[in-house]
Amino acid sequence: MAEHMTTKSLGDLLQDYFYRRLVQQRQVSQQTVASYRDAFRLLLRFGENRLRKSVSQITLTDLDTTLVLSFLEHLEVERNNSIRSRNARLAAVKSFLHYAGLQEANSLSTIQKVLAIPMKRFEQPILNFLSLKEIEMIIAAPDPNIWSGRRDRSLFATLYNTGARVSEIVRINCMDIGNDQCRELTLHGKGRKQRTVPLWKRTSRIIREWLPQIERNPQSPLFPNRFGKAMTCEIRCGKTVASGC
Repeated sequence: MAEHMTTKSLGDLLQDYFYRRLVQQRQVSQQTVASYRDAFRLLLRFGENRLRKSVSQITLTDLDTTLVLSFLEHLEVERNNSIRSRNARLAAVKSFLHYAGLQEANSLSTIQKVLAIPMKRFEQPILNFLSLKEIEMIIAAPDPNIWSGRRDRSLFATLYNTGARVSEIVRINCMDIGNDQCRELTLHGKGRKQRTVPLWKRTSRIIREWLPQIERNPQSPLFPNRFGKAMTCEIRCGKTVASGC
């Protein structure tokens, strides 16, 4: 019975994990916090139905292998999640339980069994590429006669030039442009890593033509939404997409 005794509720542990561990100690990105938050929102909702308990009654020891494995199957079968998404949810659960195990040693037996659940293997699809003509068609697709179309043309051209992630492209500010000639761009990646990427003459020209149409403060986003604020990212089916256009 001693194994099932805990000194903190699951809610307290989750709160400590998100705000102390993820935000304060590890300083992970907002996207990571959002992804982990969504994983636990789904898990707790599933646990509420499977255990016939309210969320406030679910304990740390309820998150055992039986529940977690059933949850993973639920993601694949009922929610039609990909294996990649399934593995991402499992990674979030494992990360929390690793932290919880350090706080609640009495629950280590249950936690260790869940931590032993392997990631599911899957075949990596062969990545094809677009031809130059197809790239040109994508860049030219937005309407140049409206503000958002000109922004999107500039954004697509910059994406093609730099190979930036969506999360990186929406975080670019005016101060990240090297100089008035726009010959280079600084990208802010995961884990606060930065890299400077040279820009082609064509991309430099497109950005120079775009700059007079936005606010030029150093902290202003290079590709703002219609309200002048930075666009945001959403996680949809395991993929990151820009939103808030």
